[in-house]
Amino acid sequence: MTDKSFAIEGMNCASCAAHVEKAAAKVEGISFASVNLATERLTITYDEKKTSSSLVIDAVTRAGYKAIDDEKERRATRPETQKLKSRLIWSLIFTIPLMVLTMSAMAGVRLPAFMAPESSPLAFAIIQALLTTPVIFFGRTFYTTGTKTLLRGNPGMDTLVAMGTAAAWLYSIYATIRIAGGESHFVHILYYESAAAIITLITAGRFLEARSKSRAGSAIRQLLSLAPPLATALRDGKEKSVPASKVAVGEIVIVKPGERFPVDGIVIQGETSADEAMLTGESIPVEKSEGSEVTGASINLNGSVVCRATRVGSATTLAQIIRLVEEAQGSKAPIARLADRISGIFVPVVMALAVISATGWLIGTGDFRLAFTVMISVLIIACPCALGLATPVAVMVGTGRGARQGILIKSGAALETARKATVAVLDKTGTITTGRPVVTDILPAQSSDALRLMALAASAEVRSEHPVAKAVIDQYGTAELSFGTPARFTALPGYGVEAYANNTHILAGSRRLMEERKVEITSAEKSAGQLAAEGKTILYIAANGIFEGLIAVADTIRPGSEVAVKELKRMGIRVMMITGDSEQTAQHIAKLAGISHVIAGVLPGDKAEEVRKIRTGGETVIMVGDGINDAPALATADVGIAIGSGTDVAMEAADVVLIKNDLRDVVKTLKLSRATIKNIKQNLFWAFFYNILGIPVAMGVLHLFGGPLLNPMIAAAAMSFSSLSVVWNALRIRNMKL
Repeated sequence: MTDKSFAIEGMNCASCAAHVEKAAAKVEGISFASVNLATERLTITYDEKKTSSSLVIDAVTRAGYKAIDDEKERRATRPETQKLKSRLIWSLIFTIPLMVLTMSAMAGVRLPAFMAPESSPLAFAIIQALLTTPVIFFGRTFYTTGTKTLLRGNPGMDTLVAMGTAAAWLYSIYATIRIAGGESHFVHILYYESAAAIITLITAGRFLEARSKSRAGSAIRQLLSLAPPLATALRDGKEKSVPASKVAVGEIVIVKPGERFPVDGIVIQGETSADEAMLTGESIPVEKSEGSEVTGASINLNGSVVCRATRVGSATTLAQIIRLVEEAQGSKAPIARLADRISGIFVPVVMALAVISATGWLIGTGDFRLAFTVMISVLIIACPCALGLATPVAVMVGTGRGARQGILIKSGAALETARKATVAVLDKTGTITTGRPVVTDILPAQSSDALRLMALAASAEVRSEHPVAKAVIDQYGTAELSFGTPARFTALPGYGVEAYANNTHILAGSRRLMEERKVEITSAEKSAGQLAAEGKTILYIAANGIFEGLIAVADTIRPGSEVAVKELKRMGIRVMMITGDSEQTAQHIAKLAGISHVIAGVLPGDKAEEVRKIRTGGETVIMVGDGINDAPALATADVGIAIGSGTDVAMEAADVVLIKNDLRDVVKTLKLSRATIKNIKQNLFWAFFYNILGIPVAMGVLHLFGGPLLNPMIAAAAMSFSSLSVVWNALRIRNMKL
């Protein structure tokens, strides 16, 4: 059995996804078919002896959609986003003047005589028709897809939009004809602007959704760009530059300072420091010496090393992370929108009621005009303007509100799912903490003082590129180095640095460096142990062979992290911390943040697995992180939230990006999600409230008992008011307190 993915074009709602899935599942030889609406991907498991890609594509085409075999290429281009943008622009070009024209007339603004409804009703109607018809043309996809889904018995959002706009437009055409026949009072029952406005607004929502979907492949492209294209391999005793993809397992590669490791391997010669932050999330470089493992795409900082390749191509750590992100993005369940679920019942019922009531009146009275008026009244008052606007308007206002707060929510799906969160999994470095090491403790020996100790350290480290050195320089400054710029400087990979400044021999580095150079450090044992227990990196300083003291460097907790954790707990959400760092460091940071559940020492791929385990237990998980190593977990979680100062890959893989790098914005995101979904439900209620009251009246129930027959103009007014109420209600989100 073989697995394969197809990109699907033309899906707009859950019923579309279900129909594609059913169509594919019916093809002989397919044992499994699953459609992900969010990523627009069909995944199948099939027997190559019984079926082929072309048969699947044909089945999907017969169902009314388009399947594309080359999914990766499509994700990179996303042509439908550009098409929607073009449709939206053209729709706006015609809708804006149409709305100005009709709103001016409704507001009592005097129009020029040649187009005023009172003096030139036919011209007024024709101008509206000329402005509306192009919008109908640009939105023709609504009608083609809506008709197909209706005929298949799976009406969706397109069916609702097509019904409402077609009813408004066709009746307006009919009214225009009546005006041309001399019945000028029909000028007051034109609904052209309703049809144009609905299509333009829904197209705007589709464009925003497509644009967010187009970023789905960006995380993969960012990851792929990290892998160096070339490697220096040792072949036939000579150094040769070869494509990294051509390096074989067991082959010898040479990596110079500043280069990225082309493959996973083991150091067999040389010493260096490697920046693995893009994979582990940890800001402090890892010392590498003979026998140490190195990871492809990490950066070799300061030493030339010779490595033996152990994993190449699809087996490298980076390739595995890419695969995890792809799988997680493709396995997310489609969001079942309330309007889509309701439409499956609502649309057929409304159409049936319109036909039944019109037929009943035609048989009972023989008056075709009366019957047609009843049918149009039912369709117009049941026009799903409010239903179609309920979700996208609230989502647009909600995401706009978030953006003003520095919270970028990429889709309505993320906004909907966040409110259900029961567990928040937080990365440590760069998320709970700043991700930048700073000096936390200065402990001079008895023969020194704090200022002298820092001066010695700064003079020694001023030429070093190591993050610990940067922390020292940031703390002390370089303007007035007491011992001057070193005359000689040597980086000692894995140990520290050695420098000569102002006739002083300075050593700054690890305990191992002090022991090797026979510097007595017994007096610092207790202090060093305490600092190590707090997860801090310790820098030993010696001058002319005499121990001068300790400087501790550590990543510090972000301002607001503790408050955010407390608030999340108050909201009933269980908070966990997950990190690749040591248990000791993790527990110290967790204690400061108020987190009791910690998972430490986790490899990049395992973060996603830990999130998956939590989800399997029935929990709805939000994952907050910032590094490349967090990308698979961000994509696996129900909602991935990336810290804005993090890597591009993490931000692309996430559903939400926090620009201000403040964990308190996670709380704001959840509050916004809850408020927006509550608003959508209110909108749907009011949308149906008007229909439930208006449809019986439109059907002529009151007329049966001698009451009035609902005029289509009144039906349109009720329809417009329901739409306005939905928009007004959604706009309340802009003023909510987060």
